[in-house]
Amino acid sequence: MQLTAKLIQVLPLESGMGRNGSEWKKQSIILETDGQYPKKVCVAVWGDKINPTLLQIGNSLTIDFDVESREYNGRWYTDVKAWKVESAGSSPAIPPTPVTDPDYNFPEPPPEPQANFNDLPF
Repeated sequence: MQLTAKLIQVLPLESGMGRNGSEWKKQSIILETDGQYPKKVCVAVWGDKINPTLLQIGNSLTIDFDVESREYNGRWYTDVKAWKVESAGSSPAIPPTPVTDPDYNFPEPPPEPQANFNDLPF
């Protein structure tokens, strides 16, 4: 799934050691969607996906994520885990068009074909 929203809060970085002895780190962020009824969503960003320069309050982000639920002691917990985080403004540049660029050089029109009645295809 994908979400584009504005970053409104960055929660403290969490880190620790896994059962297998590997180190882990998790950064939870709060995003707010646009629209008439904005929604707030807490997204967990794990490991090397954490980019402090991108995770600045006020940035508009596009997040690709998975939703995962798990049961613990009879209660269910749901996580929104990001697997890709990008700036929402990172779309490719659009080349200038004649309408918006006053210095645009129009290409030369092709020459007019000469009428030659001997070139009939039949």
